[in-house]
Amino acid sequence: MAATIFDKILRREIPADIVFEDEQVLGFRDIAPQAPVHVLFIPKTPIATLDDATPAQAELLGRLLLAAAGWARAQGFAADGYRVVVNCNRDGGQTVYHLHLHLLAGRALGWPPG
Repeated sequence: MAATIFDKILRREIPADIVFEDEQVLGFRDIAPQAPVHVLFIPKTPIATLDDATPAQAELLGRLLLAAAGWARAQGFAADGYRVVVNCNRDGGQTVYHLHLHLLAGRALGWPPG
């Protein structure tokens, strides 16, 4: 897997507004937010796309989702609602090939998403 901007953020080579970190997951604000709250959650173990994830990584994928949900609750907007999006490959809108969740909140989010 080629190095990505997220790898540089993990190595602290470029700055990011980090809002969450544990031993397996990093969360930071998106530099081009699509909602008042737009945070990316990434696994510290690189996985290029959701399609590349393996059954052996199921626990890591669960931790990624739980990190996003826990952060939403801790910030106080979970009860109002939020959206978690995973883009996969080009037609799915993925631009950085390091698996990541977009947590969007802070306004009513329309459907369909696009």
